[in-house]
Amino acid sequence: MLTRSRLLEMLAAMRRVRVGVVGDACLDVYWEADMTRSRLARENPHYILPVMAERLAAGGGSHAVECVAALGAAAPMLGVVGDDWRGRELRRLADAAGIDTAHLLTAPGRLTTAYCKPLRKGFSAVVSEDPHLYFENQTPTPPALEAEILDHLEALLPAVDALLVADYQSYGVITPAVRARLCRAAADGLPVVVDSRDHIGDFRQAILKPNEVEAWALLDRAGSPRDATDDALAAVARQLARHSGGPVCLTLGDKGCLWVEGEAAIPVPAVPAVPPVDTVGAGDAFGAALAAALAAGIPGPDAAALANLAAGVVVKKIGMTGTATPEEILERFGRM
Repeated sequence: MLTRSRLLEMLAAMRRVRVGVVGDACLDVYWEADMTRSRLARENPHYILPVMAERLAAGGGSHAVECVAALGAAAPMLGVVGDDWRGRELRRLADAAGIDTAHLLTAPGRLTTAYCKPLRKGFSAVVSEDPHLYFENQTPTPPALEAEILDHLEALLPAVDALLVADYQSYGVITPAVRARLCRAAADGLPVVVDSRDHIGDFRQAILKPNEVEAWALLDRAGSPRDATDDALAAVARQLARHSGGPVCLTLGDKGCLWVEGEAAIPVPAVPAVPPVDTVGAGDAFGAALAAALAAGIPGPDAAALANLAAGVVVKKIGMTGTATPEEILERFGRM
C-alpha cells in the first residue's frame, strides 16, 4: 500500500533519471466540425464538414516521451520523421515540451505518421467521431536508415537509466536488428520497458507491458480475455514471462495491472475513475511512469502502482492525449 511519504520519495527519485524513448513518432490531428454550419457543396452532392478548429498533439512514441518529460525526468527520443509538415509539427511540439531531439532523425521522402480525427458536433453536446485518416509509412526501413538508427541507439544507451520502447507500426523504427540490440541491452541489465502492438513475443529479457488482449492473442488462448478469470489472466502473464525471460506488467484497464516476476503474480489495483473518462494516451502515461520508476530503482509492484496513478490522471483529461505531472499524481492520490 502506497503512503503519501513513499509516493513523494518515488516522485523525487524519478526527477533524477534519464529515460530514453525508442520508437514510432506520431502526430495526432483533431478537426472539430460544427455541423450546424454544414451545407450542400456546389462541386459534388455531399454536405461539407465545416471545420472550425484544428488541434495538433503528440501521439504514439512522441506522446510517450512527452509523458516522461512531464514527470520531470530527462527525456531523449530516438525516432524517425519525414521531411513533411507533419514531421515539422512533431519537432515543434517536442521542442515546446522540452524533449531532447538529438536522436530524432529526419528521413527525406518518408511519410510521417499522423492520425487525423474528424469530430462532429451538432446542436447537442454529443461529439461524434468520423473514421480516422491514417498517414502511415508502408515500406520497409531502408538499410541505410536502419544503420543510422542503430548508430544513434549505440550513442543513446550509455546515456540513459532506462528505455521505453514504443513499437506500434509494421514498418516503424523497431526493425528486427533494432529489436535484437534492445534485447541485448536488457540482458546487460538496463531496464527496457516494451510496449509493442504486434511483436511483444519477440522481445527477450525486457520488461513487457502488454494489455490482456495482446497477451491473450499472442498465446493463442481460446475465448475472450474480457471474460477471463483472475487466475486465467495470471496464468497468461506467467506464461509470457517464462517465454521472454523477464518481468511482465499485464495491464487490465479499469482492473489495474498484474506485476509478474518469476512465478509471483502481484495484482495492483487501478485508480478509481468516475465517468466520463477518455483512455486515449493513458497507456503511454502508464509506460512512461513505469519506466521512470524502474530507472530510479523502485521495485516493480510500487512502480506499477505509481503508473496506475499516472494513468488515472490522464483518463480524466477528456478529448486530448494528456500527460501526468508529479503534482497531478499527488493530487489524484489525495482523492483516493
